[in-house]
Amino acid sequence: MTWFAERVLAWHDTHGRRDLPWQKEQTPYRVWVSEIMLQQTQVEVVRPYFERFMERFPNLAALAAADREDVLRLWAGLGYYARARNLHLAARQARHGLPDTLAGLVALPGVGRSTAGAILAMAHGRRAAILDGNVKRALARFHGVSGHPGERVVEQTLWAHAEAHTPSERPGDYAQAIMDFGATLCRRANPACSICPVAARCVARAAGRQAELPTPKRAKPLRERRTRAFLLIGPDGACFLERRPDDSIWGGLWSPPERSLDTDVAAFAEEWNIEVERALSPPTTRHVFTHYRLLVTPHCLWVRERPAGAPSGEGYVWHRPEDGRKLALSALAANLLAGLDGGFALE
Repeated sequence: MTWFAERVLAWHDTHGRRDLPWQKEQTPYRVWVSEIMLQQTQVEVVRPYFERFMERFPNLAALAAADREDVLRLWAGLGYYARARNLHLAARQARHGLPDTLAGLVALPGVGRSTAGAILAMAHGRRAAILDGNVKRALARFHGVSGHPGERVVEQTLWAHAEAHTPSERPGDYAQAIMDFGATLCRRANPACSICPVAARCVARAAGRQAELPTPKRAKPLRERRTRAFLLIGPDGACFLERRPDDSIWGGLWSPPERSLDTDVAAFAEEWNIEVERALSPPTTRHVFTHYRLLVTPHCLWVRERPAGAPSGEGYVWHRPEDGRKLALSALAANLLAGLDGGFALE
């Protein structure tokens, strides 16, 4: 066992977190779900989602048998919805049991090398390296690795360090320890170097480069996209929603129809051949995604009757919350429906 691994494990034995819900029973299924949820998402955000998910889908068979709508509904608000779609697809592919080899795990949708390593180490007790964002940061600083971790050569270097430090003894404990270490001590901002168990040999600390490493990705200004959304409200109070394509934002979730910014209420009414009795335009909403910022100008349109020309089929629905059907709603749809229920329509 390397000096680094020894020190990190010793620190974790005394100071590591023990109350995380996925630590209570580290089955392959629970480790897998938690690792997918924790991708690009903080622990405290994930905690309640994981607990609700386990209550509804306590095992692989339950998730495999579930309707995708139920999976997406429980995921709503956690973001990066491809994770939920891949999780459900992978459960159906592996309904009789998750693979117990690295090759078998990475063949599943949404499972990468680090997630597979976490499952093997924490659920099976096998020596398998992990390299999530927290681990990348800790190893980049300790070894003084320059360059953005997303670059192929830099990532390969960090994987080599991760493999070298992963011990044969207690690999599951080490996997949890190194993730905790990166999350709570070797933080992105204000790392706790004064109490760090490996500070004595940390290259970044010796050179005063903690703030420089790992090298950040060159920032690009966020593109901005503008659109309009039209929430049709029928005479019975039902709202027209469409399911978003899987390869779009809010993929698989229900949302109001969108149109270009130059489509005003009159143009939309003409397109759908509807008679608008009343219209309300709530404030423009902003949604920030990884690569761009989306500004949505919403319109709520009360119509005399449901338009005959409205699309129909699996991807469309007239929805009334009081009917009891629970839909996986986009943030936009959820906000608009909450606003209707909360009375902004009466302003």
